[in-house]
Amino acid sequence: MSANPFSGAFPHQHHDPRGLVERIEAQLRERIEEAVEMAGLKLMVDLRERHHRPAPETSSEADRREFEQITTELLQRVRDAFRTELGPETRAEMDAAEARAQGTRASALAGHVFLARRLPDYWQRFDAHQADYARQQLEAPEPKRGWLGRLFSQ
Repeated sequence: MSANPFSGAFPHQHHDPRGLVERIEAQLRERIEEAVEMAGLKLMVDLRERHHRPAPETSSEADRREFEQITTELLQRVRDAFRTELGPETRAEMDAAEARAQGTRASALAGHVFLARRLPDYWQRFDAHQADYARQQLEAPEPKRGWLGRLFSQ
């Protein structure tokens, strides 16, 4: 017989020392990170296709760094788009939430968690801002790659 026959629907939460609010925030953070990573990967693949570059490879350290750069910039740009839509009081509350986090990426994620908890249409707006950012990136001209790239692209 098991130690606790009435473990509930979510047994993984019964031994979690965090409170409900902390667990909710952690789950939101994970979902936001996942959404940013999926959008960033799609953008990376689309950019590579547009610029006639090979698809990213998981074994490539350079591709991983490029992916990290794309996702970090996407996270920040979507955060900035949300921020411009907020009133001064909500913006100050968001600043306070971000100030409690350590590091640029963690701070931006804390801001997104704050927004997801505060705005009932967060995910619809997230999708719209992310799509706008992706469109801007895809419409921008390809950056020149070093002096050899400039030499042979002329």
